[in-house]
Amino acid sequence: MRKWALSIAVTAGLIGLTACNSDKEAVVETKAGDISKEEFYNVMKDRYGDTVLQELVYEKVLSEKYTVTDKEVKAKTAELKEQMGDNFQTALASSGYKSEDDLKRALRIGMLQEKAAVADITVKEADVKKAYEDYKPQIKARHILVKDQKTADEVKAKLDKGEDFAKLAKEYSTDTGSAEKGGELGWFGKGEMVPAFEEQAYKMKKDEISKPVKSDYGYHIIQLEDMKEKKSYKDMKKDLEYDLKVAQIDQTKVQDILNAEVKKADVKIKDKDLKDAITSGDATKAEK
Repeated sequence: MRKWALSIAVTAGLIGLTACNSDKEAVVETKAGDISKEEFYNVMKDRYGDTVLQELVYEKVLSEKYTVTDKEVKAKTAELKEQMGDNFQTALASSGYKSEDDLKRALRIGMLQEKAAVADITVKEADVKKAYEDYKPQIKARHILVKDQKTADEVKAKLDKGEDFAKLAKEYSTDTGSAEKGGELGWFGKGEMVPAFEEQAYKMKKDEISKPVKSDYGYHIIQLEDMKEKKSYKDMKKDLEYDLKVAQIDQTKVQDILNAEVKKADVKIKDKDLKDAITSGDATKAEK
């Protein structure tokens, strides 16, 4: 996931409420009395109104000028799934998303904001070529982590005799997160692992098992399982250029950029209770 923080959708419930035919219609009926759509809307508005309205306005305004395709959102979602592995659904729930579709909508809004933020940023061809030269494709590896050199040598000796890597990982590895999965770490790229681990892993050939590698966490015995192919410069240029632009985003200026887009769209907030939802000076006007 790119380092620029993406927007998070707070709730989907408020979005459809403004289209209700009758605000007096009951959302809930009880013997103690009903809860109308109007009551429900007002409570939701008080709690989440500013955040949700802001997201809706940004999505509407930015969509007129910038495009985020379903393919891009799908790719971003797949990237997150690959990074999180088995933890994806847990992370989804803990972040407040009811479904994968909720996440995709939030990603779309965030990507629209990101495109607006990089619109005026330029990068040099030489910098893109340097980024390509430095780029390392993702690799897939597993490891067994132990506390001391003696244990590491013991495990390595067993591996050299042909003992099963996954079995030894479950028996010896102090990395409990990967041990139960036979030491599997999944796919990762440059900068995602501690330097000593990464340096060794990228030197290895497929299926090769390393000697014990020391890091701040202990001693790693690494097996490289696979490596993705590095695409041509022509195929990667566009993505590399975009990543370099994202890396230059000035977080303090992002809101100014968004405010400018909202101002151009002449946004008028008709609900006076939400008049300050988008704080952009003259960019918004509350109609009473």
